[in-house]
Amino acid sequence: MRLDRNASPSVSYLSMIERGKRHPSEAMLAVIARAFQRDVDWFLNDSPDEALNLPSRGGGLGPVGMALEPGFLFDNENLQIAIPELLSQAGVSGRQFAQLLIRAHQERHQNRFPELERAAEAVGQKQMPLHLDAIHEIRERLGLEVRWFERLSRARARALGVAPDTFVRSYFEPPATIHLNRVLDSQPDRKKYDLAVYIGHKVLHDGDGMKSPNVAGRRAVERAANGTLGPREERVLDAQDILHAWRDFECSFFAGALLCPRVPFRRLLERCRHDVLAGGRIDVSASVVMRRMTAVSTYPYWHYFDAFPPGQLNAVYRGNGIPLPWGNMRLVNDPCQHWAVFRMLNSRSPGPSAQISLLDVGREPHIYCCESLRIEDLAGEQVVLCAGIDVNPALEAQGHDAAAIAGELRRGCIRKAGSTPIGPRHRKPLLEVAELLNIEWLSRGVEAPAQLICPRSGTCPREPKCNADA
Repeated sequence: MRLDRNASPSVSYLSMIERGKRHPSEAMLAVIARAFQRDVDWFLNDSPDEALNLPSRGGGLGPVGMALEPGFLFDNENLQIAIPELLSQAGVSGRQFAQLLIRAHQERHQNRFPELERAAEAVGQKQMPLHLDAIHEIRERLGLEVRWFERLSRARARALGVAPDTFVRSYFEPPATIHLNRVLDSQPDRKKYDLAVYIGHKVLHDGDGMKSPNVAGRRAVERAANGTLGPREERVLDAQDILHAWRDFECSFFAGALLCPRVPFRRLLERCRHDVLAGGRIDVSASVVMRRMTAVSTYPYWHYFDAFPPGQLNAVYRGNGIPLPWGNMRLVNDPCQHWAVFRMLNSRSPGPSAQISLLDVGREPHIYCCESLRIEDLAGEQVVLCAGIDVNPALEAQGHDAAAIAGELRRGCIRKAGSTPIGPRHRKPLLEVAELLNIEWLSRGVEAPAQLICPRSGTCPREPKCNADA
């Protein structure tokens, strides 16, 4: 439709073409060929393309796990005894462990949670944009009341389980009261999101009170990384840690699905070529846009980071299995400074920035492209949002040797002290993929030098190494 509205097939007609019940006209075939970056003759060739290697959609996604063998050591009773002891010795809180489990669950399911999507669509009726007045109508229909606060008392902070100097955006008081920080009144996109979170809590859990407050700022992230969100006994694994973390995830996912319903939002991304600033058209934040990209895209090989300087993660999703530059349980002392998210932390650029990166996954080099954006959160802290894709599967689907292209770019980076311009021979297949996936920032990333990155500077593959002590 984007290429030629008059000649493009409808979904049902395209299905009939695939099943051999209809034959496309010359003009329609030309549009299909442009969409798939193929010559028209390719569709008319009856002989199979032996070299075409289509990646499996069902496998190869997310980080690689390990076999739990011998199985008798990993039975439920042993794990119930060993896990709390392990977390206690490692200084990991129950909440951190729960978040790690939830992230693994997200990545295993490719961020697809249809039951939460359906619950949000039933409430919002797939309306987009969902204006603030409509959000308040839904809230009132559910019997939810709003009250405002400017700063929490020590007693209230203690009751919510947060330190007194933590910046609290909002919290829920059972059975049906939403407390919003007065700062949200001047930021309608973030106000909508917080209201949507508590609407989700009411719809999914009937507002029973088991919901963590929404917090912001570096201090909250630092306390989570150091395991010091609350009293010492909170480090002990407790069933409520798991429940709170899971409900936080459910309500957050529900809020994204309510504000950006799957089908309308996917169409918006198609129209704007996955612009991370598309939220301005529907009054939602860039963070919501970038996280929802990973959930609604037909291409499953995404990652998402949300980071505070100097290198503390607040949110992670890596459905494409990209190795992490650092963890969100503790601050890493030797992260590779050439990751796009680190470069953006030190940049003065006010707009988004695209980067092509070469990174070894196991023994195979992969091409990643990401778009990074620096914003200011409600606590006034600088935050970098980063959404990206693994380009290798798309190159392979187009019949290109992704490993060979990535290997040549990697060698070029090593020869040129860590970065290299992308020449015409490699630019062409990458631009084909950018057109096929309809991602503008991939096209923009191709125009800049590719960067060689690694999970830790101690294993830096650059010559000379970027860290003299590495």
